[in-house]
Amino acid sequence: MKIVLGSGAQHLKDEVIKKAINYGKEVLETEIKKFPDGEKYIRILGEGKEALVIQSTYNPQDENLIELLLIGDSLRERGFERLLAVVPYLAYSRQDRVTKEGEPISVRAIMRMLSLYYDELYVFDLHNAKTLEFFPKKATNLSPARAIAEYFNEKLGDGIILAPDKGALERAKAVAEILNLEFSHFEKKRISPTEVQMQPVNIDVKGKNVLIVDDIISTGGTMVKAANILRKMGAKNIFVSATHGVFAKGAIERVENAVDELAVTNTIPTPVSKISIVEDILRLV
Repeated sequence: MKIVLGSGAQHLKDEVIKKAINYGKEVLETEIKKFPDGEKYIRILGEGKEALVIQSTYNPQDENLIELLLIGDSLRERGFERLLAVVPYLAYSRQDRVTKEGEPISVRAIMRMLSLYYDELYVFDLHNAKTLEFFPKKATNLSPARAIAEYFNEKLGDGIILAPDKGALERAKAVAEILNLEFSHFEKKRISPTEVQMQPVNIDVKGKNVLIVDDIISTGGTMVKAANILRKMGAKNIFVSATHGVFAKGAIERVENAVDELAVTNTIPTPVSKISIVEDILRLV
């Protein structure tokens, strides 16, 4: 199994090359550039029968997705017979349903497109895991729980893991079970047309370190609100983590000002991508 990295995985390159040696795997050189008109040029420098392609599809999403297709085509052209795509962050994953007539199910289109070249698809913490059914071959949703748990283990001590809402409870549970800690979630209750109240369910945070875990942080508003509530409830240190740091402008600063530490995984390169998922990727080879 050879390893190929696209432009969307260059921030992982040094660590992948260093650790791939431990797995006895070769990282192939790839020539990637742009023509003057903006089109991508791809050339794979190496041969083999099986390849694992790592390509995260954050901004510029469309460009990184097209590149992933071109890498697949170039590998098939070189005679590779089995291709695995590891997409740490899958663009369009939140566009998973039709809300107005005439809309596409965008994540379905993306997965069908990728299936033209790739035999297996691996993604991290997909927004809606059920959408993996749109990929007509083998598709797997990978959890970053181990990496998050290891990073916060010593910082948390005998702490508590919280999800920002019930929908994210399984993420909090996965981290908590690794660390053998309590876990719960925030419950949202509308108390007026313009005001929503958040409250942790059946758990006492007073004097405890707390880690809030979610899949995506965008504006950071929910995390800031949750942190402020925990402060009032007497929590000791408050940490925030997520798999994907899809940060809107100013979001990192807002969250960092409200908590003791913000740390996300490196599915997307950000100033707070302190948690590596490279080991989880290499275990696939």
